[in-house]
Amino acid sequence: MSTSTLLRPALRQTTGAPAIVLRTRGSTHGPITRLMSPGDLGELLKPFVFLDLVNFKARTGQRGFGMHPHSGLATLTFLLEGDVVYEDSTGKSGTLPAGGVEWMRAGHGVWHSGGPATEGPIHGFQLWVALPPSEENAPAQSLYLAPSDVPQVGPVSVMLGRYGTAQSPIPAPSDMTYLAVRLKAGERWSYTPPAGHDVAWLAVNTGQLDAHESVSAGELVILEASSQSIDIVAKQDSSFVLGSAVKHPYPLVTGHYSVHTNASALAQGEAEIRRIGKTLQREGRLA
Repeated sequence: MSTSTLLRPALRQTTGAPAIVLRTRGSTHGPITRLMSPGDLGELLKPFVFLDLVNFKARTGQRGFGMHPHSGLATLTFLLEGDVVYEDSTGKSGTLPAGGVEWMRAGHGVWHSGGPATEGPIHGFQLWVALPPSEENAPAQSLYLAPSDVPQVGPVSVMLGRYGTAQSPIPAPSDMTYLAVRLKAGERWSYTPPAGHDVAWLAVNTGQLDAHESVSAGELVILEASSQSIDIVAKQDSSFVLGSAVKHPYPLVTGHYSVHTNASALAQGEAEIRRIGKTLQREGRLA
């Protein structure tokens, strides 16, 4: 992952306006740009451990992401443009439209797939969240929110946690907030992290922002922990996501598709993944 110089050795709580301490454009492979992963920025931003920016134009007959497993974490997929079809091993399937949210708490193991439902642009973010010990090997849970079910406060879609008077219907596994924001050129917006949140970041999908410094499309920036508001001005019509949280206090122990808090929990999750995979093969749902 390509990043700029880290300006401070660790995030620390300050009383001034939060400065940008690190920025990245991640690494791009085909339609996916990985902006953070557990081996790099995930260690600084946990419970937020992966963030993928999805940006491609779907063609007729194009395949998406085939059945693949996770354990020990939760994924949240938010589409800014385009519709995708989904299926998961909890038995759910359907179409997720633009503006909708998929929440998949993998827990002790789940398999899921997704792909474009129609031709045209697909833009969005997929976030991976580390789970605490009480949930990392709990039964899998999937929730799919239609756009009308995602709480809105002005330009803000509340995907996790609370913002203003709005509370997400998704049960966040720990104290965290995850928002999607759209601003018109010249529009101003401020966010004050809840008390105790010592992790904060934002990632821009389109446009350009002034957030103490300029941030442009395709960038993720880490913000210094602060009790003051994050003040943002859109230099162009812009869309972005922002996360803040109380830092996940556990190690990140990773498998190929899994993130757990210890090696024993990882082994348990990977064993359940293998068991589900064999069942899917017998049912002809996995090649």
